[in-house]
Amino acid sequence: MITKCLFPAAGYGTRFLPATKAMPKEMLPILTKPLIQYGVEEAHDAGCDVMAIITGRGKRAITDHFDISYELEHQIKGSDKESLLTDIRKLMNECTFTYTRQNEMKGLGDAIYKGKVLVGESAPFAVILADDLCVNDSGDGVMTQMVKLYEKYKCSIVAIMEVPKDQVHKYGVISGREIEKGIFMLDDMVEKPDNDKAPSNLAIIGRYILTPDIFEIIENTKPGKNGELQITDALLTQAKNGMVLGYKFKGKRFDCGSMDGFVEATNYFYNMEKSQKSKK
Repeated sequence: MITKCLFPAAGYGTRFLPATKAMPKEMLPILTKPLIQYGVEEAHDAGCDVMAIITGRGKRAITDHFDISYELEHQIKGSDKESLLTDIRKLMNECTFTYTRQNEMKGLGDAIYKGKVLVGESAPFAVILADDLCVNDSGDGVMTQMVKLYEKYKCSIVAIMEVPKDQVHKYGVISGREIEKGIFMLDDMVEKPDNDKAPSNLAIIGRYILTPDIFEIIENTKPGKNGELQITDALLTQAKNGMVLGYKFKGKRFDCGSMDGFVEATNYFYNMEKSQKSKK
């Protein structure tokens, strides 16, 4: 059973400057909730009750968000505003939040390795990148889908989606053999390949389930593209030594690390909320 979810959240968010100069990009709101809360809710729905967050300098707002604000709660107690805290209170009551820092930005592989002290070395764990906002209005959330798949195959799993071929250079890209509809046994992974050299147009997005042997593999992985420790390189080693699956998830993903994706997500959730209110 997967009970821990790791959130790498130490990046600078430079694409949203100057907004992210003093505010973590993970705290940028889609309507009234910050991005990281959507991710925590997805993990909680999938059965995780330990949220392990990798932070950095200037990220205290994340810690404060998942903590009690006595003055605020006192001021709104008994008012119609109190109900607005229902969702975050539920998470705070039902989850444990742990934190450590990534002092230098050395890539996603390094951030995940820093999380070893939080998630341990004896059990599989989930990983969610908060700026990849995923929704599935017709069923289970993406992480719940992946946990169910893990229960069948007991191996590392990455979420994948088709992207336009002229966009593959922005992603880790996979190739593999389809063993079930939408499920691929991976044989190659390349981090941000040139468009004409990509093994496919199936891109990895910010949802992973990792088995604990990934930590030893990361230890023995050399820095890759841009001198960073790439999780795709470690996963490729894991795939060659055993099995890693790519899963074409059901649902929709918004790249909220980009302005277009952030605006698209905001409009989507606004229209969804407006529709729900009109039905009441």
